[in-house]
Amino acid sequence: MTMISRRALLAAGASLPLLQGSAFSQASPKKILRFGLSSFPPSLQPWVHTGTAALTVKLLIFRGLTGFDEKGEVRPELAETWTQDGDTGWVFKLRQASFHNGKPVTAEDVKWTLEQIALPNSTAFLKSEFGGIEKIETPDPRTVRIVMKQPTVTLPIWLASPHAPIIAKDSIEGRGLGIGAGPFMIKDQERGVSIEVAAFDKYYKPGLPKLAGIKLTAYADENLRVAGLQAGDIDLIEYVPWQHMAAIEKDPRLKLDAANGPFMGLNFNGTTGPFKDARLRQAVGFAIRREEIVQAAFYGRGTPLQGIPIPETSPYYDTGRAKFWSYDPDRAKKLMAEAGVPKGFSCTLLSTAQYGMHKSTAEVVQAQLGEIGIDVKLNLPDWAQRVDLGGKGRYEFCVQGTTADNNDPDGLAPLLDGELPANISRSFGLPTPEIHALFAKGRAEFDVAKRKAIYAELERLALEQAPLVGLAWRSQGYGMVKSVTGFKGLPGGTNFFSAYSMEETALG
Repeated sequence: MTMISRRALLAAGASLPLLQGSAFSQASPKKILRFGLSSFPPSLQPWVHTGTAALTVKLLIFRGLTGFDEKGEVRPELAETWTQDGDTGWVFKLRQASFHNGKPVTAEDVKWTLEQIALPNSTAFLKSEFGGIEKIETPDPRTVRIVMKQPTVTLPIWLASPHAPIIAKDSIEGRGLGIGAGPFMIKDQERGVSIEVAAFDKYYKPGLPKLAGIKLTAYADENLRVAGLQAGDIDLIEYVPWQHMAAIEKDPRLKLDAANGPFMGLNFNGTTGPFKDARLRQAVGFAIRREEIVQAAFYGRGTPLQGIPIPETSPYYDTGRAKFWSYDPDRAKKLMAEAGVPKGFSCTLLSTAQYGMHKSTAEVVQAQLGEIGIDVKLNLPDWAQRVDLGGKGRYEFCVQGTTADNNDPDGLAPLLDGELPANISRSFGLPTPEIHALFAKGRAEFDVAKRKAIYAELERLALEQAPLVGLAWRSQGYGMVKSVTGFKGLPGGTNFFSAYSMEETALG
């Protein structure tokens, strides 16, 4: 493989078509792995975000220009190399690869895919990011030149997202799935129950995938999912409940792969209620004993999050800023006095009773804020209503459980940038023009030292303005039988993309 340029390494910071017989050999010595999903995917539309279970399946059947390796760093996929071309251009050289219909992956397929994502009526998760494309050129079938409207160091990272797979040109009609180039192909499905995939015999990585196929069965009940693993009915499960992690670790037949990455925090309404005042958002941040959330919601499987969610492994991590939200009730009371409510105030916290971690987090926050005079009432609807209320800004503050989009600081933009369109992943109606400008500046800067300075200032502002108050990192776990090899939970903001490693997974 051609070496990736140094600059490129910097940037690395529906209806289902059924498998044709030629792609799957029953005589193969490889095995079928049984995977326990946390839910049945509501949709496998390639560019739409429909949850982590759907991402797992989509990462089996699709691939983009780039991807993520086991360290959460950008790696080549359909693009063999990429280099910066001028201030705003990037040139991607495609490898020889085939779609599941046997046709070659070409520059025209890439151009068509990115244009579909950026269409005005697109519902793609990365629509706004790819809306920054000025033009796409295809000088030959294996070369794509993407010119951005502004310098964009993060383009290779965006292209690694599972929400940006390359689809064969004109292969999507209506809400169809489209034809991808991933390591597996859809073989069969039972709607609401299971999906079966089989190895694609023309996958562009020799010797991969290592499995003959995978049967993915939905176990929405987390206890049944664990019981299936313990009983030997499943080989690998996602979303291991925190209360079961110790039992899986102690079972000689099983093993646990767990890593911090997702986190819990608090978002605020900037249009109405007490938290329009940044001093009261800060007061909340200083009034929480985060270790109690780690214990109550995650059975000790996590760590306190006292700043914005930048993991310790990041080159942008700063110990001092990461410990900003220390427990300091006197400072919280002083801020309340400065805001004109020295004796406290009443407010409502939105969470949900459907997920224990959300409910437990809300209850700890309620109890601890009561200690400094903030009378918190809980609103705990089911998850669907929680999402609806959050999206419409019908709350004063709310419990948030999510992750960054990737491990580059730019992956925090959906969580902190209040100038972006309303979304349940960030505070509602809380303007952050300075933070927005710094994200744009960081995206346009290729020098690592200068980027660190930009994001240090952004982090300082985010702590001061508190559009997000961090509470706790939570351990996210995959459980599996000992004979599973090659599977790796990805770190940090890429943890939900761990199915990238399924091409290397084998079953002894």
